[in-house]
Amino acid sequence: MTAGREPESVPTRHDRLDRHQTPAGGNSLWFWTDAKHPLRVALNYVAIVLARISPSLTVKNWLLASIGVTVGDGVSWGLESTPDVFWPELVTVRDDAIVGYDATLLCHEFLQDEYRTGEVVVGERAMVGAGAVVLPGVEIGAGAQVAANSLVADDVPPGETVAGVPAEPVDRD
Repeated sequence: MTAGREPESVPTRHDRLDRHQTPAGGNSLWFWTDAKHPLRVALNYVAIVLARISPSLTVKNWLLASIGVTVGDGVSWGLESTPDVFWPELVTVRDDAIVGYDATLLCHEFLQDEYRTGEVVVGERAMVGAGAVVLPGVEIGAGAQVAANSLVADDVPPGETVAGVPAEPVDRD
């Protein structure tokens, strides 16, 4: 660090979110049709439901890619795993990553007064455990592991293992 200079801050997931105000500051979920066309959401939903129940990883990857999910080579989606239904095009799952049974990758948050959107990136050879929920704007680094039933509200560095609600690094000593 140079004398007299502030250390550079590391961007958080909140820094990467796009914020969209809702009319009259109301509950943003009432205005979801202004955010995304209902037919697009319906098509996304059908593709995701079919992918969730398909035992074939090839079919899952094809269905999800067809609605805009970026799916790397060798990606494995567990049964009932769910990418974001509103903004699947904001989900990237890199080569050989695993998204476990009933895990959810969210790219949106409907809130009071606004909704937020942000990319979710699951790095190469990373693993998202069963039942985990990944919030918008989160990046899970290459080779990182998210334990089952965790809530991932912050980035996970490459090679790190996190667990809990909210997910925090696991001490492996």
